[in-house]
Amino acid sequence: MKKLDVIHSILAATGALALSTAAVTAQDYSALPDASILPEGVVQISPVVPLMGEHWANPKDLPLGPIYCVHQGKVVCLEFMPSQEDLKAGKSWPTLSGIKGLPPVDHLSLGFEPHGHEGYEVPHYDMHMFFISPEQVQAIQ
Repeated sequence: MKKLDVIHSILAATGALALSTAAVTAQDYSALPDASILPEGVVQISPVVPLMGEHWANPKDLPLGPIYCVHQGKVVCLEFMPSQEDLKAGKSWPTLSGIKGLPPVDHLSLGFEPHGHEGYEVPHYDMHMFFISPEQVQAIQ
């Protein structure tokens, strides 16, 4: 096989894979709840953040949350941000909830922010409950 034929084969396979992945993403997103069902008082608090999407929240619920991660108009995850101080003090949250009728959680990420970040500058944990696959999360830019 000529070198050019090999390159064309690789490009064709890659294109097919990209189309296949896009179709799965669109199909999975269609099953997610639309951002229009977010509770009253929830407003957009950030543009798209890579690997999360737009952030929406009711200001009265901050900083803990829930924070709704929205991508392409769909709720892709819920985020909560418990402070390190609250965890050290033994604080519990028996019910961390958002809206009813969300799909099952695909995976959870928990990251420590030792210096905080813009909007919440104290040491805390960012907990994301994703309704989409890790591969779909990687595509959010």
